[in-house]
Amino acid sequence: MRIIERWKTLPEHLRVLTLWFALFFYYESSIRLINHRTFFTSGLLFGLLFDGVFAVVLTLITFAFKSRKSRNRILMIEIGIVTLLFITQMVYFKLTKTYYTAYSAGNTGKVMEFADIGLSAALSNWYFILVFLLPAFLFGYFKYKKKLPTFETVERISLKTLGLLLVVAVMLQFGGRFSLNFTSKDDNSAYSLYYNIQYPEFSVERLGLPTYMRIDLQRVLFDWEPKLSYAVEEVAVEIPTIDEIIETTDATKEATTESTTEATEAEYNALDINFQDLINQETDETLLEMHQYFNAVEPSEKNALTGKYEGYNLILITAEGFSRLAVSESFTPTLYKMMHEGVYFDNFYTPLWGVSTSDGEYVATTSLVPKSGVWSYKESSDNAMIFALGNQLRNLGYTTKAYHDHTYTYYDRHLSHPNMGYDYKGVGNGLNLTPTWPESDEEMMAVTVPEYISEQPFHTYYMTVSGHMFYDFNGNAMSYKHYDLVKDLPYSEHVKAYLACQYELELAMKSLLEQLKAAGELDHTLIALSADHYPYGLTIDEMSELAGHDIEENFELYKNAFILYTPSMTPSVYSEPASSLDILPTLSNLLGLPYDSRLLMGRDLFSSTPALVMFNNRSFITDEGRYNSNTGEFIREAGKEPLDEETLEVYRKKISSIINAKFYFSAKILDMDYYRILEPFINEKHN
Repeated sequence: MRIIERWKTLPEHLRVLTLWFALFFYYESSIRLINHRTFFTSGLLFGLLFDGVFAVVLTLITFAFKSRKSRNRILMIEIGIVTLLFITQMVYFKLTKTYYTAYSAGNTGKVMEFADIGLSAALSNWYFILVFLLPAFLFGYFKYKKKLPTFETVERISLKTLGLLLVVAVMLQFGGRFSLNFTSKDDNSAYSLYYNIQYPEFSVERLGLPTYMRIDLQRVLFDWEPKLSYAVEEVAVEIPTIDEIIETTDATKEATTESTTEATEAEYNALDINFQDLINQETDETLLEMHQYFNAVEPSEKNALTGKYEGYNLILITAEGFSRLAVSESFTPTLYKMMHEGVYFDNFYTPLWGVSTSDGEYVATTSLVPKSGVWSYKESSDNAMIFALGNQLRNLGYTTKAYHDHTYTYYDRHLSHPNMGYDYKGVGNGLNLTPTWPESDEEMMAVTVPEYISEQPFHTYYMTVSGHMFYDFNGNAMSYKHYDLVKDLPYSEHVKAYLACQYELELAMKSLLEQLKAAGELDHTLIALSADHYPYGLTIDEMSELAGHDIEENFELYKNAFILYTPSMTPSVYSEPASSLDILPTLSNLLGLPYDSRLLMGRDLFSSTPALVMFNNRSFITDEGRYNSNTGEFIREAGKEPLDEETLEVYRKKISSIINAKFYFSAKILDMDYYRILEPFINEKHN
C-alpha cells in the first residue's frame, strides 16, 4: 500500500504513465513466460523500451478528454483493449503456435466460421486468461474502493508537459532502435526482425507484442517487403557439404572443375529460359535481382525415375492434421499398406507455417515458402501458377478436379484452386455432404470419385477435413462416430478422440482404393498424401503420449509421413531429410512434366540435389546435421566426423543465407507474379 500512497503524490499524467509502464511490464512478462517459457532476456528490455512509446501515446489520449468521468472511462477502455490484445494473441498462439497478423485480423469474417474452436481454446486456457485479467480487476477494485484517486483536475496537459512527454516518446523510440545496432545482426536477431524479416513468434519474444503488432500493421499498410542481406551470387548456390566448406587444395579445385564439366553433359529439369537476355534488358531493380538469382541457381538433374509414371492418373491429398503416429498395421491397415508398400519416407517433415492449413496446402502444391503476414494461397489467385499440377496436367489433356469437404469459400479456395487449374467443389458449390462438424472424408470419396473415374487420364486434388481439431467426443462428429474403436485404447481422452477422427481418413483411403480397383484404374494411378501440419490440437504432452516418449519440439514434433503409392511400386525406404516443400518437384519429375527446378524452393527427392529441410523459424536439417534457431545450436548428424566450432559456424551461416534467399525470393515470386513475367520467355523445348 505504501507504493500506492507514493503513487498518489505524483502529478496526474505521471500516475497514468507509470501505470502503463507497470502494465506493459506485467503483460510482456506474462506472455513470455506462458508462451515462450522465458523471462529476463534482452528481448524483454527491447520490448519495454518500445512499449514506453505506447505508454506515452495512451497517456496523451487519456488526457485529451477534459472531464474526470471521461478520463476514467477512456483509461478503462484502453486497459480493456490492451488486455484483450494480449489475451487473444496468447490464445491464438496456444491454438496455432504462432501469433495472428493484421492481415488475418482483417479476414475475421471468414475465421469466425471456427469461432467455436476459438472459444474452446479460450476455455481450455482460462487460467492464463485470468493472469492477464488480474491487473484490470485490481485496477477496477481499487478505483471502486477509492484507494486509487480519480482525476482531480479538469485542465488539459500543459504545452510544456505535452512537449516533455513527446520528447520522452521520441527518446524511447530512437533509444530502442539505436540499441538494436549494438546487438547481433544475424538471422532472427532483434535487429533483423525489426528491419529485415518477419517471423511473429520471435518478434514477440525479442521485440515485445505491441511492437510486433505495430510493425506488422505498418508493413501491411505501406507494402513493406523483406530484405535480402546477401549478394545474389552468395545464395544462389547448391547446398554445400562440410567437406566443400573446408576444401582448399589445388587438387580439390581441379577435381571440382572436372566434376562441373562432366555435370554439364547431364540432362536437367530446367526450361529454356534465356535469363541473360532478361538481365540485359531489365530496368526494374527487383526483377533484375530475381533474374540474376534464378539464372545462378543450379537446376536438378534428371534421373532414373524421371517420367517413370508419365501418363498415370494422379491423386494428391493434403490430409488435415494427419500424423504418422496415427498409422498402425492393426488400426489403419490401408494407410499402413500404402506407406510401407510404396516409397516409405522415414525422415519427412511437415513444418508449421504462419497460416496453418492454407500455408500447408500452398507449400505442398507450389513448392514455394509462404509469405509471412498474408494468406499466400489467396494472394496467388490472380497469379500465373504455371507449375501447378492442375495447370500442367490440364494442358496435357487431363481431367483436373479439386475437392474440399468443408465450406468452399474458406481461405478463398474458390479463388485459388481454380487458378491452379482445377474444377473445384466444396460444401456450398456442388459438393453435397451430410452436415456434420467436421464433415466425412469417407463420404467425400464416395460422392466424388464417380465424377472423374471414367475420364482418364485424371488428376484430382483433395483437401480433407475429418482430422480437424478439437479432439473430443462431444463436438467432433468424426471422433464420436468411431468412439467404439478407440474407447479401450491406453490413451487419454483427447488422444483417443484424435485417433478416432483420423480413422475416417483410413476409411476414405480404403474407399478410394476400392473404387479405383473396381474401375480398373488402381494400377495406373499414382497417389500422394501428406499432412497440412502436425495435429497441433493436441498438446505437447499428448503428442508425447501418442509417440510413447517425450517429443522434441523443434524438429521431431514436425516429423511426419509422405505417402507415395501405386501397386506396381517396389517397396523402398527413403531416409534423406525431406519435407512438404519437395512434393511438387518430386511429382513433376516422376510424371515427366516440363518444369524448371530453379524456380521452385523444394527439390526432386530422387535427384542428386542435396537435402534441405527448412522450418518457419529458419531452423534446418541437412545431411550434415541440424540447426536449432531457438538455441543457436548446430548439431552434427550422428556418425559424422566431429569438427571444430568455427567450421560448423561457417557451414551454418552458408545454409542460413541460402534459406533466407528461398524465403525472400518465394515472396517476390508471389508479389511480382514472376511466373507470368517469364511465360513469354519460356521456350516449349526444355532441357
